[in-house]
Amino acid sequence: MGKVVMYGSVSVDGFVADENDQPGPLFDWLSSGDVPLDESGELQVSQTSYDHTRPYWDQIGVTIVGRHVFDLTDGWDGKPPGGIDHVVVVSHRPMPEGWDPEAPFHFVDGVEAAMAKAQELAGDRVVEVAAGDVGGQVLAAGLIDEVRMDVVPVVFGSGKRYFGSVHAQHLLEDPDVVIQGNRVLHLRYRVRR
Repeated sequence: MGKVVMYGSVSVDGFVADENDQPGPLFDWLSSGDVPLDESGELQVSQTSYDHTRPYWDQIGVTIVGRHVFDLTDGWDGKPPGGIDHVVVVSHRPMPEGWDPEAPFHFVDGVEAAMAKAQELAGDRVVEVAAGDVGGQVLAAGLIDEVRMDVVPVVFGSGKRYFGSVHAQHLLEDPDVVIQGNRVLHLRYRVRR
């Protein structure tokens, strides 16, 4: 099985969105360069960020998100973001009415079921878990191998926390990747077992 990585862009004070679920400048680094990050050409990053981010994105087989993120993005119009093969959505509700059942989105109830489905679909590729409430639940369940953060130089003061509502201490190893891009610091920590 591939490793499980919690990932997201985050403010210096630990938020993935403000109080109104808006990312504000958290994704500005994705348009602060001149190197296309994907085929759309909409994402343009520095060469340093490309060299770090693109190889990671190419390893991802499945992304796990919560229903809240799915609803905010309108399910990416049925096409997983960033060229990912499948999205597993943690939700206590069924797929939306009128949703294309052939779209590579899988609705499951709970993080354990989400992880089982994601690992089945990903094989030996990376299972990515979106930061926020669901990511925090997966971390609390002891299922995260690595934490990746794209730290953006902004302070929100309040909002949606990177680790959701994690209430227990979780130790990470020292960062084994620290890379400065344009308006972003890419960090990677392994979760201490």
